[in-house]
Amino acid sequence: MSIVSLPGLKEMLEEISAQYHLPENEVQEALREALLKGYERYRRAQQLEKRIQFSEDYFDNFDVELDTDEEGFRVLSTKTIVEEIENTDHHISLEEVHSLLAEEQENPEEAFVPEVQLGEAVVLDVTPDQKEFGRMAAIQTKQVLLQKLRDRQRKMIQDEFKDLEGTVLPARVLRFERQSAIVAVTSGFGKPEVEAELPKREQLPNDNYRANATFKVFLKKVKDGIHRGPQLLASRAAAGLVVDLFATEVPEIEDEIVRIVAVAREANPPSRHVGPRTKIAVDTLERDVDPVGACIGARGSRIQAVVNELRGEKIDAIRWSPDPATYISNALSPAKVDEVRLVDAEERQALVLVPENQLSLAIGKDGQNVRLAARLTGWKIDIKDTATFKAEQAALAAMPAPEEEAIAPSEPEAEIQTSEEGAREEE
Repeated sequence: MSIVSLPGLKEMLEEISAQYHLPENEVQEALREALLKGYERYRRAQQLEKRIQFSEDYFDNFDVELDTDEEGFRVLSTKTIVEEIENTDHHISLEEVHSLLAEEQENPEEAFVPEVQLGEAVVLDVTPDQKEFGRMAAIQTKQVLLQKLRDRQRKMIQDEFKDLEGTVLPARVLRFERQSAIVAVTSGFGKPEVEAELPKREQLPNDNYRANATFKVFLKKVKDGIHRGPQLLASRAAAGLVVDLFATEVPEIEDEIVRIVAVAREANPPSRHVGPRTKIAVDTLERDVDPVGACIGARGSRIQAVVNELRGEKIDAIRWSPDPATYISNALSPAKVDEVRLVDAEERQALVLVPENQLSLAIGKDGQNVRLAARLTGWKIDIKDTATFKAEQAALAAMPAPEEEAIAPSEPEAEIQTSEEGAREEE
């Protein structure tokens, strides 16, 4: 059988496998497909001179066989045995099959020729001469191979990381592209690193994205389809990152003794004068467990570990309550609340009264505290100073009620009334 030589084939397969982090059988499959496309390009170029065009599925019966021992490849064609040959690429006569089988025997005169019948398929070697394969076909093969390798790498990443979407992974900064940081993430110990994009909007203002800096990221999305750039979208600003960090630091959360009910995070505040901040609501069904204390830890050790990972981000751990008024009051921590009035339960609107010295603390810098409390609870919160509000209410109560003015009857009504009175007098 003839063969097209590919010197160093085995080493090349191993090198590509290591470079693209793909199994060697995947690389071989990609190379086979690329070589088949190269052969197709070679055949189409030949037929252009004869002004003959092949259909899209013309080469479906062709295949490529790699031979790592002889360092080359062969092109094989599956042909059907017929009486009348209409296409030599797809058909072969019974006589020609017998002749080819006899030639393969060492002694043709004494050769045993297996029985073959019309309609059966045979696989034949149709490998072109190495010189005939052509430079253009070789270029086509290289281009297709690179594309096939990228496609297989994309599919491998998708299969490997799709189930990890919404989880936290360790990351290492590789480089910057425009305003995005390109980081390397892994799906597990011993697994190869894969590039992920950390866009500007998903970064933390206090992070230092120098080369080889390490931190944890939240895998926000695994992109599907063909696109430029990394396939994985990572985040440092997602609320899920805070949840995972607390679950790691607080054993009671991992053991489901304490549960995280809600998280409101502002990792990139609208004003640069305000730092990132998070509010987290926790609860427990165990009477002897303080969920907030469990999250804070002894001397604040647990919550401090989370703060350190988030580069100094402020975190408020508050107790969740089924009572909206209590929940809203807790959510405005560290401010002290005098009273919470549920103005409209259907529209989820609440009025919160606080002492004068707690008003600015309850609202927060640039309104951040009340904004996060509203997100955490799902209620629209209006904050007022208790003394001022009560004074306004007292002033409204002291105002006299408007007197009802006597309405004089109109002329027609007066005439009717006078006639009725006169009639009564006559009676």
